Amino acid sequence: MHTVVLVSLVVVSLALIVVVLLQSSKSAGLSGAISGGAEQLFGKQKARGMDLILHRATIVLAVLFFILAIAITKI
Repeated sequence: MHTVVLVSLVVVSLALIVVVLLQSSKSAGLSGAISGGAEQLFGKQKARGMDLILHRATIVLAVLFFILAIAITKI
């Protein structure tokens, strides 16, 4: 059981890295980092197409990563 959870944790972490690297950057520089969150929060930029798919895949993989990381400590 420990081996199955460990292998799935490695697969999910590699998939999460790939999905994050495939996403396009929303803004550049420090000023973009500060204002980028506010723009996304108030809906000025809506994700469409591949960006939306990558965004949802990132959320799913992140949740799986945390669940598997907690599970590996309990085993």
